[in-house]
Amino acid sequence: MLRPVFLSLSSSLSRLKCLPSLFYFYFFLRLQESPEPDRSSIYRSLVVNTSKEMMCFSDFPMPDDYPNYMHNSQLLQYFRLYAAHFHLLQHIRFQVRPVLSVTQRPDFSVSGQWDVVTMNKNNEEEIHIFDAVLMCSGHYTHPVLPLSDFLGHETFLGRLLHSREYRDADSFRGERVVVVGFGNSGGDVAVEISRSAEKTFLSVRDGFWVMSRMAHRGLPVDMTLISRFNILLLQLLPKTLINWAAERALNQKYDHELYGLKPRHRLLDKRPLVNDDLPGRILQGALVIKPNIRAFKDSGVTFEDGTVEDNIDSVVFCTGYKGIFPFLPSALSEGPHSELTLYKRVFPPSLQQPTLAVMGFFQVRGPIMPIVEMQVRWAVKVFSGLTRLPSTQKMLEVIETERRLNFFPNPQQAVLQVDFIQYLDFMAEEIGVKPHLWRLLLTDPVLWAKIFFGPCTPYQYRLTGPGQWAGARQAILTQWERVAKPFRSRALPEPEVRRSFPCSPWLTACAGTMVMALLLSHKIVPLVQRATQMLSRSKSFLGDLWFTD
Repeated sequence: MLRPVFLSLSSSLSRLKCLPSLFYFYFFLRLQESPEPDRSSIYRSLVVNTSKEMMCFSDFPMPDDYPNYMHNSQLLQYFRLYAAHFHLLQHIRFQVRPVLSVTQRPDFSVSGQWDVVTMNKNNEEEIHIFDAVLMCSGHYTHPVLPLSDFLGHETFLGRLLHSREYRDADSFRGERVVVVGFGNSGGDVAVEISRSAEKTFLSVRDGFWVMSRMAHRGLPVDMTLISRFNILLLQLLPKTLINWAAERALNQKYDHELYGLKPRHRLLDKRPLVNDDLPGRILQGALVIKPNIRAFKDSGVTFEDGTVEDNIDSVVFCTGYKGIFPFLPSALSEGPHSELTLYKRVFPPSLQQPTLAVMGFFQVRGPIMPIVEMQVRWAVKVFSGLTRLPSTQKMLEVIETERRLNFFPNPQQAVLQVDFIQYLDFMAEEIGVKPHLWRLLLTDPVLWAKIFFGPCTPYQYRLTGPGQWAGARQAILTQWERVAKPFRSRALPEPEVRRSFPCSPWLTACAGTMVMALLLSHKIVPLVQRATQMLSRSKSFLGDLWFTD
């Protein structure tokens, strides 16, 4: 998601074993007050929307006292802890200017080597030769600002900016603000601005199914949903039934139609929006859902339903990014929409030598980091010749088949979609680290149950095979303890145990004796007989009523 990471590797692949833990290390290096060209950007309050146990590196659990959904600064600290633990900093050359180009060397068909051109501190070009290239800049560096879609934007007197420029809500205090776009960033930015602005409007073309980070009992939602058992249910049960049940559960919390959030698509057709505060801000009137903008006025906007909001001070576009990589050879962008054509979202099939791999260029319902780590592990296996890719023709056929089978509404986004567990399992099988479920069922049923019914945490892919980690089993067995640890910030008083009436042996014996005496008494027997007669009559009456047509 940032500019390409320049690694001080020799022409040997020996140090690539360190790389799986590095690539997302650069995603949240530091908050920049002004976004730098060709770099991704974050806002000050950004909190992750995947939980720590689901997004950690597979051989390094996050500290147990970390919150389950952490601030970006804590995630950066975790990356630093990981780099220090595995002594990785010595392998990285920092403060390299953005990569200008990555091109094949003249003898590429034989050597598979690449020329990487960078700029040094003296603004002089430097050329470096590499045996392999891992492209880790992500696809959130070139913002889409669709001003040409809206009439009158040239004469609008307020601010027009992309969410990439957004840092915090201070500069919007007391303003009337329109936020355009309804992804996770759009929801976060709109909620935060609504706490400072006079009025905030969220303009959307379509709605979204909105989920909280919390599931039942306040547990992380991704840990309760992303499991092998749930994937099996998705495969066995009708999709319509699952959509109905899940949408009904979401509407039990807040009616999406009532709140103006209900989309045209069903829940399983697109990724849901993760936001804990959006419905509350709508309920309080601080945030108003509006349709798409039709046109701008000098100081206001007109929406597609004909309504007009005047005295608008700022419009923030949360309208996504273009997945372009200007430093790569243009021949690699040969898809129907000039997008990168990649086998299993990693390898360009047209290369004579598989020595370039693209990391993180996908979208998924679930955490990104475990998938990127697995992509790197797979790429290193291919680079070193320990794993071979199919033929070019076979890879192109797979790409085309996956494109046809993906029913995502937007074709350009459809090619980016992957299924979390299925995609991880495919790469894990290529590497030789996929967990053997049947073997575990017979040899370690406790661990099998945790893996099959519990959350699909990254540790599962360190149980066996290359890169096996001795602590993986224990990490799986104790994952819920690390979930609970940050909640235990206050010692709760032990409940006082008092012997209740039924628990006292003497009182229970006395009570039993009294009840028996009453039942044997001639006074109580007629009462019991009358009660029995009334119960019999009621039973007869209810039976007649139930079976009457």
